[in-house]
Amino acid sequence: MGVISEKFARVWIPDPEEVWKSAELLKDYKPGDKVLLLHLEEGKDLEYRLDPKTKELPHLRNPDILVGENDLTALSYLHEPAVLHNLRVRFIDSKLIYTYCGIVLVAINPYEQLPIYGEDIINAYSGQNMGDMDPHIFAVAEEAYKQMARDERNQSIIVSGESGAGKTVSAKYAMRYFATVSGSASEANVEEKVLASNPIMESIGNAKTTRNDNSSRFGKYIEIGFDKRYRIIGANMRTYLLEKSRVVFQAEEERNYHIFYQLCASANLPEFKMLRLGNANNFHYTKQGGSPVIEGVDDTKEMAHTRQACTLLGISESYQMGIFRILAGILHLGNVAFTSRDSDSCTIPPKHEPLSIFCDLMGVDYEEMCHWLCHRKLATTTETYIKPISKLQATNARDALAKHIYAKLFNWIVDHVNQALHSAVKQHSFIGVLDIYGFETFEINSFEQFCINYANEKLQQQFNMHVFKLEQEEYMKEQIPWTLIDFYDNQPCINLIESKLGILDLLDEECKMPKGTDDTWAQKLYNTHLNKCALFEKPRLSNKAFIIQHFADKVEYQCEGFLEKNKDTVFEEQIKVLKSSKFKMLPELFQDDEKAISPTSATSSGRTPLTRTPAKLTKGRPGQTAKEHKKTVGHQFRNSLHLLMETLNATTPHYVRCIKPNDFKFPFTFDEKRAVQQLRACGVLETIRISAAGFPSRWTYQEFFSRYRVLMKQKDVLSDRKQTCKNVLEKLIADKDKYQFGKTKIFFRAGQVAYLEKLRADKLRAACIRIQKTIRGWLLRKKYLRMRKAAIIVQRYVRGYQARCYAKFLRRTKAATIIQKYWRMYIVRRRYKIKRMATIVLQSYLRGYLARNRYRKMLREHKAVIIQKWVRGWLARTYYRRSMHAIIYLQCCFRRMMAKRELKKLKIEARSVERYKKLHIGMENKIMQLQRKVDEQNKDYKCLMEKLTNLEGIYTSETEKLRSDLERLQLSEEEAKIATGRVLSLQEEIAKLRKDLEQTQSEKKSIEERADRYKQETEQLVSNLKEENTLLKQEKEALNHLIVEQAKEMTETMEKKLVEETKQLELDLNDERLRYQNLLNEFSRLEERYDDLKEEMTLMNVPKPGHKRTDSTHSSNESEYTFSSEIAETEDMPLRTEEPSEKKVPLDMSLFLKLQKRVTELEQEKQVMQDELDRKEEQVLRSKAKEEERPQIRGAELEYESLKRQELESENKKLKNELNELRKALSEKSAPEVTAPGAPAYRVLMEQLTSVSEELDVRKEEVLILRSQLVSQKEAIQPKNTMTDSTILLEDVQKMKDKGEIAQAYIGLKETNRLLESQLQSQKRSHENEAEALRGEIQSLKEENNRQQQLLAQNLQLPPEARIEASLQHEITRLTNENLDLMEQLEKQDKTVRKLKKQLKVFAKKIGELEVGQMENISPGQIIDEPIRPVNIPRKEKDFQGMLEYKKEDEQKLVKNLILELKPRGVAVNLIPGLPAYILFMCVRHADYLNDDQKVRSLLTSTINSIKKVLKKRGDDFETVSFWLSNTCRFLHCLKQYSGEEGFMKHNTSRQNEHCLTNFDLAEYRQVLSDLAIQIYQQLVRVLENILQPMIVSGMLEHETIQGVSGVKPTGLRKRTSSIADEGTYTLDSILRQLNSFHSVMCQHGMDPELIKQVVKQMFYIVGAITLNNLLLRKDMCSWSKGMQIRYNVSQLEEWLRDKNLMNSGAKETLEPLIQAAQLLQVKKKTDDDAEAICSMCSALTTAQIVKVLNLYTPVNEFEERVSVSFIRTIQMRLRDRKDSPQLLMDAKHIFPVTFPFNPSSLALETIQIPASLGLGFISRV
Repeated sequence: MGVISEKFARVWIPDPEEVWKSAELLKDYKPGDKVLLLHLEEGKDLEYRLDPKTKELPHLRNPDILVGENDLTALSYLHEPAVLHNLRVRFIDSKLIYTYCGIVLVAINPYEQLPIYGEDIINAYSGQNMGDMDPHIFAVAEEAYKQMARDERNQSIIVSGESGAGKTVSAKYAMRYFATVSGSASEANVEEKVLASNPIMESIGNAKTTRNDNSSRFGKYIEIGFDKRYRIIGANMRTYLLEKSRVVFQAEEERNYHIFYQLCASANLPEFKMLRLGNANNFHYTKQGGSPVIEGVDDTKEMAHTRQACTLLGISESYQMGIFRILAGILHLGNVAFTSRDSDSCTIPPKHEPLSIFCDLMGVDYEEMCHWLCHRKLATTTETYIKPISKLQATNARDALAKHIYAKLFNWIVDHVNQALHSAVKQHSFIGVLDIYGFETFEINSFEQFCINYANEKLQQQFNMHVFKLEQEEYMKEQIPWTLIDFYDNQPCINLIESKLGILDLLDEECKMPKGTDDTWAQKLYNTHLNKCALFEKPRLSNKAFIIQHFADKVEYQCEGFLEKNKDTVFEEQIKVLKSSKFKMLPELFQDDEKAISPTSATSSGRTPLTRTPAKLTKGRPGQTAKEHKKTVGHQFRNSLHLLMETLNATTPHYVRCIKPNDFKFPFTFDEKRAVQQLRACGVLETIRISAAGFPSRWTYQEFFSRYRVLMKQKDVLSDRKQTCKNVLEKLIADKDKYQFGKTKIFFRAGQVAYLEKLRADKLRAACIRIQKTIRGWLLRKKYLRMRKAAIIVQRYVRGYQARCYAKFLRRTKAATIIQKYWRMYIVRRRYKIKRMATIVLQSYLRGYLARNRYRKMLREHKAVIIQKWVRGWLARTYYRRSMHAIIYLQCCFRRMMAKRELKKLKIEARSVERYKKLHIGMENKIMQLQRKVDEQNKDYKCLMEKLTNLEGIYTSETEKLRSDLERLQLSEEEAKIATGRVLSLQEEIAKLRKDLEQTQSEKKSIEERADRYKQETEQLVSNLKEENTLLKQEKEALNHLIVEQAKEMTETMEKKLVEETKQLELDLNDERLRYQNLLNEFSRLEERYDDLKEEMTLMNVPKPGHKRTDSTHSSNESEYTFSSEIAETEDMPLRTEEPSEKKVPLDMSLFLKLQKRVTELEQEKQVMQDELDRKEEQVLRSKAKEEERPQIRGAELEYESLKRQELESENKKLKNELNELRKALSEKSAPEVTAPGAPAYRVLMEQLTSVSEELDVRKEEVLILRSQLVSQKEAIQPKNTMTDSTILLEDVQKMKDKGEIAQAYIGLKETNRLLESQLQSQKRSHENEAEALRGEIQSLKEENNRQQQLLAQNLQLPPEARIEASLQHEITRLTNENLDLMEQLEKQDKTVRKLKKQLKVFAKKIGELEVGQMENISPGQIIDEPIRPVNIPRKEKDFQGMLEYKKEDEQKLVKNLILELKPRGVAVNLIPGLPAYILFMCVRHADYLNDDQKVRSLLTSTINSIKKVLKKRGDDFETVSFWLSNTCRFLHCLKQYSGEEGFMKHNTSRQNEHCLTNFDLAEYRQVLSDLAIQIYQQLVRVLENILQPMIVSGMLEHETIQGVSGVKPTGLRKRTSSIADEGTYTLDSILRQLNSFHSVMCQHGMDPELIKQVVKQMFYIVGAITLNNLLLRKDMCSWSKGMQIRYNVSQLEEWLRDKNLMNSGAKETLEPLIQAAQLLQVKKKTDDDAEAICSMCSALTTAQIVKVLNLYTPVNEFEERVSVSFIRTIQMRLRDRKDSPQLLMDAKHIFPVTFPFNPSSLALETIQIPASLGLGFISRV
């Protein structure tokens, strides 16, 4: 006990409620003080009186830094309150249920499902040292598994605790760990069967109690067997002390065994109708507890799980129904009722239904069973007689029979479970898991509690001895002087129970007595042990009870029922009735113990013998049954317990102590009283006591130096760490007995570490105070200087502000004066202007009025004068016409009168002859004169007529003019009349206006007055309106802003939605790709297993003579095309021996191809959706950009096409020149023997013409493409004759035809020319047809354009929403039509290609036959002797075509030298990257050139299989895997680049395009190679992981990259990996060097940059995931300083990425969870703002991970603070809506889906040289 001397020391004092309370010393303690002044944490002061006898001081508290440790032995002060407080802090505050206590794992039941048992947690603990990770049941299981493999010694895991403490669950998780880590050695899935035994045993052996809903009512020890490779091969189970009494009786709030309730819940199933079951409350055996239902448990589902487990373990349906029949019979037996006839006899009612059902189910006679239930047979030495029994005895016998049947059935099921778990393979070692009841004490303790506590006494003794032994070994190992430590030995208690005349011995003896009772047995106990054994006592108030002082506590046992339970009596007659059952399964349950398989009939080795079939009944000796019945339960239990102890002593034990935190099953609620009781009972405190008696605290020298370096001076530090620690300790601790120096560790007494921690904390506190003092002074000085500078600046600005305010005042005063001046002037001027304007207006109106009147008067006078003038003229003309008419009339009258007189004279003269003569003589002259006159008159008439015509025109015009003037005058007259009326009205109006003017003048004054008032009101209204207008503008701006924001938000929302949908589609694609690649991985694993099995079969099967057997190299990962080709090959080979497993290959292949096809379809759908999405996004942008870019694009295309056309023309000229040269060469020598069809010159000519025709075809296709482009563009130049090259050739051909001598000399050439001519003619016709088709397309495009314009016009009239919808609908329709057209074209092209391929094969075959025939007709001598004139062929570039030729028989040699025996390092260093891939592809090209499908198929198949063989043989070598991944990808890229598909030919040169494959489509092989590359990539990742995994935790977490930042805390008994860099440990530099190595190897092998990025991303993910997982499982790593270390390490990794230009690889993002976890360790964790910052910062971490890190956060120094529980709850509340995975750990095995982006090579195939070092001399370049 430490000495309490200082004030403020913290201590523990006893408390009746909380067991222990914390207090603080208020006054220094002095020896002799009887009272301590304490201050409780509650705030009260207390006087604590010391015990006057013992004078023991209170226990000291550990420093806060040690609270919450993983190992209780790491505490400096080891005592009960420290242990209890540490467990409470871990359980309540940190939510940690596991804690080490030396070699014991303490497990506290949380009563809540925790996510810490998944497969990811199992993988994290697998292979780890026990002290490196946080305490866990998996750590114990891993330690047992590791020790079994390392020491080759059997192991045991002993799980103990009270009912409800979680023993069964812990044992179940331990078995699950073994099943997951080890796997099974066969295909029988033994690990699944081992786990499947749990639901069966729980259903028949577990029940609900007041303490536990799933309490195990039996003990079991499961041995899990392993083979030499430590894989599970089988298991065996032993059971102990089944609680049979529960079958017939249950206490309040308890249930019977689960199986009964499962049966009742499933009674409605058709197969269970025959059992005639119902509700559980209908049966006596299931309703006594009154609690038939467990909350949260569905008995129907549990029944299905039980049946499924039975099926998995090989229990057939018939046997399962047999079990259910027996169980149902037990339930019906419990309902059998008895009626008393008298006090000594009873009877069963006739045709009693429960008994009848029982007999039917059991297949026994009703009358016989009814008789023996009410009677018993008594046998004496002389006679046997039957005696009736009372009702009570009959009821007890019925219950005993039910218990016996259930016990037998339980043993039978255990036996069959063992049979199912038994393995024929020899067991090499085993791990036993003991799930056994803990120490029990109730108010009434009976025989069951006695046996349980007896077993715990034995286990506690074994535990104490083991702990003591380990302590002794540790001391001896470190060469510490060994002092005998006193520890509690419970052997006296065990002797009291099991020794001769012990309690069990006396009990068995009393059971043999005819009239033995519980009372007589109690008296014997008192007489034998009372006052003789200190551990045995008698209660004061009872004579039927006794008390035993167990190691944990005193227990009072009631003697009542001991004898009956020990005898376990069942009437033999009832058993005989059951044995005679017609139900075959029932007699099996009651076989003799020597023949039957029971858990207690073990062999000498402690193992239960297993058989495949149940043992048959055999007839025994007559006395055998009686002897077996004399074997009591106590005797059986003692024997089985001894066997168990022998087994445990022969193994290495591991201890798990389960603690029940409270009796109410509340989650994470800690009851100190109950916890202390169990800690005392389970031996944890005894472990603490043994450790505390010696040197409990142990440090390695390096850890001590690292932790307490702060207490040393510089001169104390020596190169020898051990000597340095010794020197320092001698100065720090004066008493040398308080510590010891071992070989590798320093051992401290209890309390010394706390003392050292106090010294360290004081030193650090002093240093902190000094730093704080300096920093605070510096900060205050800076603050003062800042304040002074700020004050000066504030003064300057204030003074300036005041000056500016005064200047502003002056300016405003002056401005106001000026404004007033101008305003007043403006008012007066405005008033003057208004008056002046009014006067001017009045004057203008008045003057205008007078002027208009004067004008009207003048106008009237003028019009009157005109009227008078016209009237007077008319009157004068009228008078003149009348006068002229009268004068003319008078003249006419007078002339008429004169003419009449003249006429009379002429009549008289005419009567005389003379007169006539006279007249006749003058008449001729007159006639002549008259004739002349007539002519003159005619001339005058004509002139007059002309004049008249002119005059008529003039008259007509004047008439029209006068008529128009007359009309105008008439209108003027009418206007004058109107004007006259208007003048009168205006005069009246003037009069009125004068009156109105006067009235207006009178009203003017009043109006002006009102105007002034109105003006003021208007100004006020204007100001109000201005204000309203301002508000409205603000509202408008706000609304506009809101609209803009809403539009922006809607845009952002749509963009986010679009991005999310895109991301989701990408995730779906990645998931599908990952699923496919995982399937490939699984397929490759199965393929490897198939190959292994095939090799084993090859070794096992000896081939028969006469049959030649060859190894199958077929890979099931090839396509159906490959597989069928191999079948075709095997038909021509000798007969092979078939293996049965090979028949499965086609099935696997079809499944593989279906999955492959499905993945392809999904990727296509994904691509279509992605394209559609992109098209919708860019639709608007594209429509705008088209108009801008069209002229530029069109010009560029025209320029390109013109260049292309020029190139074609030059090529055509070249071809023409070559033909001319050939013609000349042939014409020079016309010897028939030279030009014969078989001559060499002829063959050269044919080859040249063939090459010319091939190039001609290529050029034709290019011409067609250019022509289609030219026609489709309207702005292009007028179409030229694109048949230039063909017409030139036609002309050449025609010239050749004209020359008869050439045609006669070269028949073959003529035929060839004719063929070319016909081809050109047909090509011409096809060109014309195509031109016609293009014209039709142009017309259709015009129509389409018109229709588009119409649609556009219609769309423009629609609203925007409908316009968008219509445009989308139109776009969809257009695309659909285009797709249909393209599909039709594709089908046509496919048909054409197939047809041409068939024709090509036929022609090739015919040409081959002709060449063979021609070669046969020529003798070898002729070929050699005849001089051949060399032909001038200018195409020297065709010397090498980038192909490699090899013979088919050299294929295996090629594969062997190029793949199987190739060393990657030599190729990577000396030769070009990817050389094997190029060589293989050039060989494939040559086979394609020869049109040899068999050769192509064989080469590709051999290549794939050989690569697989190499990877299988050297799959652990990174260089090999990287090399073949690089070459496989390069081979795949070559197949794509030279496939002839346009998508892969974009980056090719023209020469590379000439090297494309011509005959075969190798798309299926590309898929097979892609799958192979995926498998190699996954293998590469596994190799990377295996290399990196040992480095990651040490380099990223444990190693101190920044020395001195983190201190090492004290550790307990469990060894923890040191964080100090010892020799051989990995550091961050080791990881970086390894990464550099990986990167350089991949670069040397020429791996694609994108693929390197994916590999680096995967590497960084592995580093981040493993580091984070270990951080989440290691409390000692969750500190502020460790967060700094991690962030520094991550920065180094990022720097590495920058150096390698890999920052865009996505590798940094994979480290984001680790970075955020490190930040979480460093940020403040106190306030709500801190919680908000953490929630926003840790986006890459799940809620479970954030809470776990906060719970694990551990201060390394005292000035750091722990995270409060309230803060963690705040974080949980803020994160409750976050939807993320509940999984705690990252999946370190996750492999990102890999893609192989197409990466074409610029390397020309014809330039590749084959080095001699490869040994490929048998192949030649072509």
